[in-house]
Amino acid sequence: MEIMELKANQKKALSDVLFILWAGGAALLSYSLVYALRKPFTAATFDGLDFFGMDYKTATSIVQIAGYFLSKLIGIKVISEMKKENRLKFIIASVAVAELSLVLFGALPRPYNVFALFFNGLSLGCMWGVIFSFLEGRRVTDLLASLMGLSIAISSGTAKSLGLFVMNGLHVSEFWMPAFIGAFAFPLLSLLGWAMTRLPHPTKADMELRTERVALDRKGRSAVFKSFMPVLLILFFANLFITVLQDLKEDFLVKIIDVKAAGLSSWAFAKIDATVTLVILILFAAMSMVKSNVKVLCLLLALVTCGCAVLSSVAFNYEAWNLPVTLWLFLQSLCLYTVYLSFQTLFFERFIACFRIKGNVGFFIITLDFIGYMGTVLVLVFKECFNPDVNWLQFYNFACSYVGIICSVSFACSAAYIVWRYRRERHRGPKNFVYTPSAPFPCEGEEYALSPEVIKNR
Repeated sequence: MEIMELKANQKKALSDVLFILWAGGAALLSYSLVYALRKPFTAATFDGLDFFGMDYKTATSIVQIAGYFLSKLIGIKVISEMKKENRLKFIIASVAVAELSLVLFGALPRPYNVFALFFNGLSLGCMWGVIFSFLEGRRVTDLLASLMGLSIAISSGTAKSLGLFVMNGLHVSEFWMPAFIGAFAFPLLSLLGWAMTRLPHPTKADMELRTERVALDRKGRSAVFKSFMPVLLILFFANLFITVLQDLKEDFLVKIIDVKAAGLSSWAFAKIDATVTLVILILFAAMSMVKSNVKVLCLLLALVTCGCAVLSSVAFNYEAWNLPVTLWLFLQSLCLYTVYLSFQTLFFERFIACFRIKGNVGFFIITLDFIGYMGTVLVLVFKECFNPDVNWLQFYNFACSYVGIICSVSFACSAAYIVWRYRRERHRGPKNFVYTPSAPFPCEGEEYALSPEVIKNR
C-alpha cells in the first residue's frame, strides 16, 4: 500500500514539474515576445530629432505609453470579463496590430510616424492580463507566475541589447529596427498563445486551495473594491510611483547612463537583467514553498518594503558611495523589479486565496497598471513642458530618493491592515462566510464548507 502511494506521489510530482515547464515556459516566452514588440525602440536615442518642438525620444515614450494607458483603462472591463474561448483570438489580433504599427513607424514620414506607436501601446496593454489568466487559480500558480514575471526583468534589458545589436551589427535604421524584431516575434507569440489554450483546466484541488477564478462584472468589481478599499487604495497609490520609476528606467536608461562613456557593451543590459532574474526567481520560488497565504502576503510586503528602502538609500548616497555603473544598475533593477513583480505575480494571487474572493487576478493587476501608466504620462508631459532639458541621471535619482520613502511607509501600512483584516475574519470563523453567485467575496450569515487544510493555509 505504501509503495503504491509512493509511486502515485512520484507520478503526481512529475506531472506537476512537466506542467510547470509547459505552462510557465510558454507564459515566460510569450510575454518576452510582447516586450520584443513593445520595447526595442527604447534602445534608440533619436539624436538631433524633434517632435513639433518636443524631444523626439520623449515624444515616442509619451505617445506609446498613452496608448498603453488607454488600453489598461479598457482592460479593467475586458480582462475582468473575458471568457476562456476568446483569449487566443485576442492575442492574435493584438500582436497583428502591434506589428502593423511598427511597420508604419518605419514607413511614415517623420515626425508623424510617432503617432503609430500609440496603436502599438493600445494593442499590447492587456496582454499581461490575458496571458496570466491561463495560469491563475492553480496549486502551482506561484511558480508559474514567478516564471512569467521574470520575463519583465530579463526582457527589458534584452530588448535594449537586441535593439542595439540590430542597429549596430545588422545596420538596420533606428526606425525600422522595431518592425524588424517584431516580424520574428509575431508568429512565435501567436503559436505560444495557441499552446496555452491546450493547458488543462484547474482541478478540484486547485479550486479548493486557491478558489475558482471567474469573470467579474461591473457590480462584482465594485463590491470587491469597496470591501478592501483601504488596502487597495494604499497599494494603488504606492504602485503608481513604482510604475512611473520603472518606466523611466526602461525607456530612458540609455539617457540616464552614457553607454559608451561607461564602457558597456550592447549586451551588458541583458547580462545584468539575467542576474537579477536569477535572484528574483530564487526569492519567489522560496515563497511558493510557504502554504499559508497570509504569511506569503506579509513576507512579500516585508520584501518590497526593504527593496524600497535600499532604492532610496542608494539614491540619497549616490555621490558619496560612488558605485560602479554595473553595480548601481544591478541594485536599481533588483529593487525595482522585485517590488514591481511582487504585485504583478504573487501578491494578488495569494490575496484572492487568503480572503476567498470570487473573481480573478486580472482585475487587480490591470487596475494597478492603469493608475501607474497614467502617472507616467503625466510625469513625462510635465517634464517636457517645464524642464525639457532635464539631467536624466539627477532626475532619476531624485525620484528614487522620495519614491523609496513613500512606498516603504505605504507597504508597511498595507501589511498592518492585512494582518488586522485576516485576524478579524479568522476570529469570526469560516462558518460566518458563504459564496453566492452574486457575491464575489465572503458574505456573513450562512455556512461555506472549507476543508481543515484550506482553513489552516488561509
